[in-house]
Amino acid sequence: MQPPIYNHHRLPPAGASTQPSVLASVSGQRLNEILDLVRNEFETASQDGTVWKAQRDEYEAKIQQQIAELTLIRQSLYDLENTHQKVRQDYEAEISRLRRELDARGPGGGGAPISPPDLSRPGDERPPFGTSLPAPPLNGGEPGTSRSPYPPPVLAGRPPSAGIDRRDRERERERDRVAASNAPPSPPALLSDLDPDNVSRELKKEGSDWFAVWSSQSKKQLDVSLTHTLNHETVVCCVKFSNDGKYLATGCNRTAQIYDVKSGGKVCVLLDEQTTRTGDLYIRSICFSPDGKYLATGAEDRQIRIWDIKQKRIRHLLQGHMQEIYSLDFSRDGRFLVSGSGDKSARIWDIEKGQCVFDLRIEDFIHNEHGPIDAGITSVALSPDGKLVAAGSLDTMVRVWNVATGQQVERLKGHKDSVYSVAFSPDGKSLVSGSLDRTLRVWDLSATKRAVENVPPGSKEGVEKGLGTCQSTLTGHKDYVLSVAISPDGQWVVSGSKDRSIQFWNMVTGQAQFMLQGHKNSVISIDLARSGTYLASGSGDCMARIWKYEPAQ
Repeated sequence: MQPPIYNHHRLPPAGASTQPSVLASVSGQRLNEILDLVRNEFETASQDGTVWKAQRDEYEAKIQQQIAELTLIRQSLYDLENTHQKVRQDYEAEISRLRRELDARGPGGGGAPISPPDLSRPGDERPPFGTSLPAPPLNGGEPGTSRSPYPPPVLAGRPPSAGIDRRDRERERERDRVAASNAPPSPPALLSDLDPDNVSRELKKEGSDWFAVWSSQSKKQLDVSLTHTLNHETVVCCVKFSNDGKYLATGCNRTAQIYDVKSGGKVCVLLDEQTTRTGDLYIRSICFSPDGKYLATGAEDRQIRIWDIKQKRIRHLLQGHMQEIYSLDFSRDGRFLVSGSGDKSARIWDIEKGQCVFDLRIEDFIHNEHGPIDAGITSVALSPDGKLVAAGSLDTMVRVWNVATGQQVERLKGHKDSVYSVAFSPDGKSLVSGSLDRTLRVWDLSATKRAVENVPPGSKEGVEKGLGTCQSTLTGHKDYVLSVAISPDGQWVVSGSKDRSIQFWNMVTGQAQFMLQGHKNSVISIDLARSGTYLASGSGDCMARIWKYEPAQ
């Protein structure tokens, strides 16, 4: 029997199920939707990728542009540095040439005065004490030297005479004598205006690079001579003798030096290698303890260092001032140190404890139409008996405090510009101040001294202000008076000025005794040895000099 033959193309019998076919159709439709969805997402991702690629290309283009700009800037800096180096070399060469010309003209550095640039007001520069002054914090020193904490001075000296025949000078002097005989009498000239060539031999003295001129209006009582020249690498900001007069300390950039006065040899260099300050760090004030064992230095970093000289190490680091330390002075018993700062305060420190025991602040500020004037303290001095502290200030005032009570007992008014230096007389009854108004003033404090002595210990009783009076005004400097001192016998007042001169004045009469020209830049600091006969001067010309003054023969 044959097997049955099936027709595969035959329709299913009536009533047979079609469900598998429907499912297949639905699945295909779903698959198509999914594929469309995937396709849409792919197209979106492709578009985002295109945008991101465009942004990346844009960022890369900007980066390349910035790299090119930085390369151009770097090249410009290299070119500027090379140009600056060349200009500097040319400048230094020109300065060296000018210096050789000045040296060739002999002592006094003849030549026409060269005015400094105008930094604050016409024809005037202000030294950089305090933060409110218009001058830069530190100006350059004499061209070609290291940076100086004081502005460059007007080049003072004798009128130009190099290259003029002696016979021509004689004829000029004869004409001057004839003209003078026919001219009406004129007031006596200032010592700083005198030309040594036209001064009689009895009234002048010349060294290899210095000269002195005596006044013809008073008897010649003193003679002067140069003992030592102490060269430094930077500007000499301060000088101070030890109490016994055997040593001289100088302060400059970062270091303090101690010299033997008799031999002029350097015996000690003090340098704080632990300081974290970079760049320049000028020592603006310096002072020996009375026993000579310690040296106090005040610097631009607002700290006072008490050095053990023998061990060359810092015994105390006194901190608290908010601005630079401009002045220091030890009490005669060595127990206390007074400091003056641009932060408008004077502080009294206990040396043994290394602590501040009195903070004397200036509260009575001077005002003008522009508001309060900066009252930063530039100089302090303790009276010999240790009962009074005097301070000179930028606001033109000299103030005096009672050390025992901390109360201000005097405000001495008279100067027309900032007071840069103060010094007590040996008896404590007088005070001398030097100012940027080019004058010195001698103040009588005898009544103030008596009033303070009559205040009982521990009393809060005040002293009536206004007891101090101006005894005399000393006029003769041609520029700022930067430092003052009084001789141990109380007879002479000495001043150093930005006009490069040092002048001796009679304390009683106020008359100038003689004028000394021995520096090539501002005389920033002077000091007189308490043992007598020696004068020290520090200058922007990077030299300190020791002079000897004695009674004239």
